[in-house]
Parts: sequence; structure tokens; C-alpha cells
Amino acid sequence: MTAVDVLGRVDELTDGTGGFVDAVMGRPSVHIGNPGWSYTRGPRKSTQTYAVAGETVRGGGVTFAVSVARCLRRDLLIVVIAALAAGCGDASRAAGPPPPPAVRIEPVVEQDVPISSEWVGTLVGYINAQIRARVSGHLVSQNYQEGSLVKPGDLLFQVDSRPFQTAVDQAEAKLRLAESQVSQARAQVSASQAQVEQAKATVVQDEAQVKRAEATQRQTELDVARYTPLAQRGSVSQQELDNAVQTNLANLAALAAARAAVLNAQASVTQARAALEKAQADVQTQQANVAAARAALADARLNLGYTKAMSPIGGIAGFRGANIGDYVGPSDATPLTTVSQVDPIYAEFPISEQRALAVFRRWDADPQAPRDIELELILADGTVYPTRGRAVALDRQVDVTTGTVLARGVFSNPGNVLRPGQYAKVRAVVQVKKNALLVPQRAVQDLQGVHQVAVVGANETVDVRTVQVDARVGSLWIITQGLKPGERVIVEGADRVRAGQKVRLAPSAPAAPDLAK
Repeated sequence: MTAVDVLGRVDELTDGTGGFVDAVMGRPSVHIGNPGWSYTRGPRKSTQTYAVAGETVRGGGVTFAVSVARCLRRDLLIVVIAALAAGCGDASRAAGPPPPPAVRIEPVVEQDVPISSEWVGTLVGYINAQIRARVSGHLVSQNYQEGSLVKPGDLLFQVDSRPFQTAVDQAEAKLRLAESQVSQARAQVSASQAQVEQAKATVVQDEAQVKRAEATQRQTELDVARYTPLAQRGSVSQQELDNAVQTNLANLAALAAARAAVLNAQASVTQARAALEKAQADVQTQQANVAAARAALADARLNLGYTKAMSPIGGIAGFRGANIGDYVGPSDATPLTTVSQVDPIYAEFPISEQRALAVFRRWDADPQAPRDIELELILADGTVYPTRGRAVALDRQVDVTTGTVLARGVFSNPGNVLRPGQYAKVRAVVQVKKNALLVPQRAVQDLQGVHQVAVVGANETVDVRTVQVDARVGSLWIITQGLKPGERVIVEGADRVRAGQKVRLAPSAPAAPDLAK
């Protein structure tokens, strides 16, 4: 330390703990050192004066030591003892080389990695049944609780059934009338059949009468033939011959009458048969009327049943679309409600045309390839649905607007947690990369699109390499070029090292998880 003259003077000293005003210069004092002591500074030529009580002031590399006499408040003389000033010397010491920076490393892992893709999808009911009024009428009751679970056959709505009950009664009356007319027609058939038989019997009788008339006429004709030669010889009288001739003529007339009676009887048979056919036709007509009446009755009963809107499936019933008292009908644009079967439930999501082509080609190349790919569902709150689903179908066409194909997966939903219209992400393993190289993402530095990794060699020397990265898998990068299995990469402290620098290894973090499981 070199002594330095202390230039200056003490303008004023005080034991106050606050600031004071220079008696000469009118400047405020500056406090340093122990509480209760202060100093002032005043100009002398170009040099500042420092008066300090028991303290050393350092400035500009020069240490000023000033002995200050203590000022007593009650007329005590304070003697200032000059302090020795020591010059600054070379206090620097030669510093040794800094220790190597500490870094944390992870090994490059080689393993099979499943590559997953995610798609934004929407949940759709397994079956969505729109409940509509099938007959027109006033809505008189709602028989379910909105948002509740209903079973197949449960009554949901009731339409006023009185007009339809009246229609059923009318149809039943018409049916009974038609059935009675069928009975009448059948009785007429029986009567016509009897008339036919009677006409046939008359024909038989008339034909027998014709034969008797023919026999009688034959006999009289023989009598005329026998009496004629006898009358010429005078064996019989002319009167007997004339009687025989007249009798023969009468028998001929009787024979002709008998034959006419036969023709008349045969005509009666034909007429009776025509009446029978008409009666039989009337029976068929009345039977058709009965069938029509039965169909009308069935239709009336069906419409009566349609006044009760039943649930065709089991599921969740939505809000009603009509109020009690509204006039509803089949042509209404808005359904009464919708019932959705949600267990199981569909998830529909669009996949790119390129992905669809890859799937179609894989199926074409290997018809035995599994088509029910396992799916994972990520809900809107970020949680993963505990039950995995499976892919079931791809749509028949590509959407020309978006260039995507709609895919459909199915998920079990026993607790009805999933509902139609719900937003969800669908995740599926689309590829398995064999022998992929994995490093933590924090080991890769992105410098304007160039990815670099700091590798620690066997002699703890850093080698900065440019690598080619592929997909991200969780918190890991897949490296396709620039690294080898087992090499050590820096995951912490890479920003503090440079190529060729030696490093000190800190304890390593736990190994990367096996993604193939």
C-alpha cells in the first residue's frame, strides 16, 4: 500500500444521523460508515475532501484513510487526526483455468416405435331415431322425462285418439254388414243350386213323357198300317180305320208336345244354372267386401295405435319438439323428439385422402390384414376415455370439398358418459417404425430450421452434430440421420458448451420409456 496525501479540509462534523448542510458550500452531506457519523465534502482546488469517523473510503482504486476528530455537541474541541492514505497496488492474482461445465446426458435409444395420428371427430349415436307423429291430431300428453333413458316400446307422446276410435267402430260395423251379405249370397247360391236340380228333374220327366208318347204313337201308327188293307178288303169298317188314323195323329201331336216340354225343361235348367253362377259371383263379391272391410278395420286400428308415439329403440330421449295442445302430423318439419342409442356409440372423423389410399392399398395387398384398428378417444377436457374402441368402416366416397374420407369408429359407453355431438379427438397407431433412434426433445436444438445435437464422446469431449429428425413421440424425437445407438447426447447444459470442449457429467435422469409396450 502506498501512502497518499489527503487533501482537503473538514468543513463541519456532527454526530447526527441525518443529513446536514455544508457550512461553507451549502451542500448536503453524504453518510457513510457507522450510524451516527457523517462527513462533508468541499472543493479545494480540484480535489474532494473526505472526513470519515473510523471508516475507510475507497474510490477509483485509491483508498483514503482519514482520521476524524469527534465533535462534541457541548463546546468540546474535536481534533482531527490525519489518516494515512494507502495507494492501491496490484491485488490481482493469477487465476487458474475454470472447471469444465457440468452437463446431463442421455443415451440414444434404439427400439420399435408405434407412430400415432390424431383426428378431430364428433360422436354420433349408434342409432338416432326421430320420433314423428304418424297421424294428424292434437298432442294431449308427454309421457317421458327429457334427457332420460327409455326402453324399446316406452310411450313418449299421446295424440288425441277419439276420432280414430270412432273410425275403428265404423270399420267394425261395416265388416259385420259385409259378413252378413256374404251369408245371404251363400243362401242364394244354395237356392239356385236347388232350382238347377229341380229343372234337371223336370227334364228327366219330360224326356220320359216323350218316350211314352213315342211308344203310343208307334202303336197307333201300326194300327193304321194294319187297318188300311183290311178296310180295302172289307174286313174292318171304314170307321175303325178312320179312328185309328185320328188316334195316330193325336199321338203324333202328343209326342211333339212332349218333346217341346223337354226343350222347355232343359231351358229351365240353363236358367237355373245361370242363377246359380250369379249367386256364386255374389258370394265372391260379398267376400271381397268382407276383406275390404277387414282391411279398413285394420287400418283404423293401426291409426288408432299411431296415436301413441312409442320409442322404437332403447337410448337417451332428447327434448320435445312440440308442446301439449299443438296440432301435429306426419308432414311436420320438426320431430316430436329424437332417441339416440349411445351404448355403443360412434365416433366419426375425417381422414386425408392420402391416408385412405394407404389403407385401401394395404387391404388390397393383404385381404387378411386387420381392419378393426384399435382407437383411443381424447375428450374435450383433455382426458383419455378409459375404454378403447375400434375402427369399423370408411365411407364410400371422398368429400370433393375437403378431400377427406369419413371414417367411423365404435366405442363402448356403458355409463352413457359419451353423447352424440360431443367433440373428441381420435388417436390410432398408423405405423410401427422398426429400430428407430430416440432422443429427448430437449437434446435437440433448432437453429433456424437446422437441428443440432451435442454428443459427448468417450473422452468427455463435445461433438456438435447436425441431425435429421422425423416424428415426435411423446417427449422424444425420432432421429433418422446423424446419430448411432448408444451415443450420449446432452439434455441439460448444451447451451453452455461448444464443439471440442471437455465437460463434466452430472447424474443422468431416468432412462426413456419403452414406447413399444
